[in-house]
Amino acid sequence: MSKRKITRDDFMTFFRDTDALNQLSVDDRIEVFETILLGSSDFTKELFDRILSDYSVSHLKVIEIE
Repeated sequence: MSKRKITRDDFMTFFRDTDALNQLSVDDRIEVFETILLGSSDFTKELFDRILSDYSVSHLKVIEIE
């Protein structure tokens, strides 16, 4: 069985479609979240602060060590 290639536009259309995303399991979503960023420079305090805020996670705090 050959893999079907999807375009960036296909992926982004799927990603922005709430009904389509609701077809993903929790494990699917975690797998995407864990693998989508390119590298360590993508992880910033600001990114984590936005994610925690978006998901109303008030019991965690991100600190930056310099």
